[in-house]
Amino acid sequence: MFELKKSGDKYHFVLKAGNGQVILSSQMYASKAGAVNGIESVQKNCGDDNCWERKEAKNGKHYFNLKSTNGQIVGSSQMYAGESGMENGIESIKKNAPNAEVKEVE
Repeated sequence: MFELKKSGDKYHFVLKAGNGQVILSSQMYASKAGAVNGIESVQKNCGDDNCWERKEAKNGKHYFNLKSTNGQIVGSSQMYAGESGMENGIESIKKNAPNAEVKEVE
């Protein structure tokens, strides 16, 4: 499920797995429409392997970014202890994001 949230005068979203864990977090958007467009971009681009950027932090933990076709980062993951956890996160998004409901939360 995508949760669309307002923080001050900006908006952002998170994608949660079935267990409630956040698997993707967005940047801050100036408008609600911008955040909704970001959600639609995740849904549209998550199946394209070229849109995934796999990274390793200096501390050895793994994370990923999902980019739109114009190269802009639409969402980033949490840090994973291992590469397999990161890959599982990506697969979960590919499987669940395209049909995930969007819930606006306070």
